Order: sequence, then C-alpha cells, then structure tokens
Amino acid sequence: MTKRFLFTCTLLLLSGLSVAQTASDRLVSFNEKQIRIKKIGMLTLGSWAVGNMAVSGFSINGASGSNRHFHQMNVYWNVVNLALAGFGYYGAVRADPSTTDLARSVKDFYGTEKTLLLNAGLDVGYILGGLYLTERAKNPENRRDMLKGFGQSVMLQGGFLLLFDTVLYFVLHQQEKELPGLLSSLRFTGSGIALAIRL
Repeated sequence: MTKRFLFTCTLLLLSGLSVAQTASDRLVSFNEKQIRIKKIGMLTLGSWAVGNMAVSGFSINGASGSNRHFHQMNVYWNVVNLALAGFGYYGAVRADPSTTDLARSVKDFYGTEKTLLLNAGLDVGYILGGLYLTERAKNPENRRDMLKGFGQSVMLQGGFLLLFDTVLYFVLHQQEKELPGLLSSLRFTGSGIALAIRL
C-alpha cells in the first residue's frame, strides 16, 4: 500500500514537472522568436543606414544644387538610424530568453508593438514634413535648393521608416497567437496570480 502510494505520488510529481517544463519551454521559445525578430529588424535598419551613408557620401562630391542637399540630409539622417540600430541590436544580443518571466515577456511584447505604431505615426509626419519643405522650395525667396533637397530626402527616409515599422509590427503581431497558450497556465487565486500545473 505504501509503495503504491509513493509510486503514485512520484508519477504525479514527475508529470507536474513535465507540464511545468513544457510551459517554461514555450515561454523561452516565444522570447527567442521576439529577440530574433528584433535582431533582424535592427540589422535591416542598420543596413539601410550604411547603404544610404555610403551612396550619398560618395555622391555628394559631384552633386550640386538640390541634389547636394539631398545627399547631405541622407547622411545626417542615417547617422541617427545607424546609432538606433546599433543600440537596438546590442540590447537584443544581451537579452536572455531563459531569464525573462511571463509578465515581462508580455509587457515587452505589447510595449514593442505600441512603439512601432507610434513610430509609424511619426513616419507619416516625416513624409508630410518633407512634402512641406518641397512646397516651400517653390517660393523663389526661399533657399530653394536646400529646401527641395532636404524635403526629398526626408520624404524618402520617412517612407522607408513607415514601411520598416509597419512590416516589423505585423511580423511581431503574428506571434500574438502564442500568448493565449502561455497565459492559460495562469490562475487568479483571490490574493494574487499563480501558475496552475495541470496533471
């Protein structure tokens, strides 16, 4: 009787550990996907920045008029893009998917989505700002070449960033379907939230 009881308790304990391990593995896998997507995103942004800086840095010497200002703004703008991409990639590399708990994972996931949506709104603003500059360039009293070149560059950069932020948002959003499975193991106990292990 005692041996059977101990055997049953052992099986239940091992089963519970197996379920807990499975939930933990799913969380680590979810975190790993988020980190991988962020790394690819930052590499894409960094590549765009380096490519723009190389092309415009090379082209600026032979350019004149609005073209020269266009290439100048491309270089200025992408110095910032490269810095953002570098910091973002560094943060993704340092992230440890096995030490991030469920609450933090969910908070980071939705926080990133909100940031991308906010950025998309700013990108539309950049495009409109660039359009405004090109319209102002039509006035002969203004610095036409500078306004036109800067405006065209800002529209180009804003257009790329709008595409980048939108695509990255939808790629990340595809992972949202995994959240119900991760959250299904949580139960409200009346005094807090507990992880429920189903046997």
